[in-house]
Amino acid sequence: MEIIDLNNFLQRFKLNTMHEMSIAMNLVDLAVQTAKQNDAQKINSMVLEMGSLTGVVREALEFCFESACKGTIAEGAKLEIINIPGNAVCEHCGHRFSGDQVAVPCPKCNEYVFNIQGGRELKLKSVNVD
Repeated sequence: MEIIDLNNFLQRFKLNTMHEMSIAMNLVDLAVQTAKQNDAQKINSMVLEMGSLTGVVREALEFCFESACKGTIAEGAKLEIINIPGNAVCEHCGHRFSGDQVAVPCPKCNEYVFNIQGGRELKLKSVNVD
């Protein structure tokens, strides 16, 4: 079992995990509610679709997930995160492009006016239970 010092973790990633902890707690609450509605006794794993433009730090979410599961039927559950890449359509030239940042120009016309089509998803896709 690996023991992680929270202060070192926060310094290493230079972030505040409150956002990710809130997401992890809501994720676990939703999974537990779903499991109980289906008369399940234990949650083994969850699959989360997470867009690259959500602003969620994957490592922080994984760290918080373990804590959020403690004391619930999800304790010990594994979290699989499927990355959904960001993609957009330029409003100026119609070019479709992908990327993991929103503050980038269209690679074709260099304009900053675009409509984000994907990458903001945060969806609990499945819950594996016993």
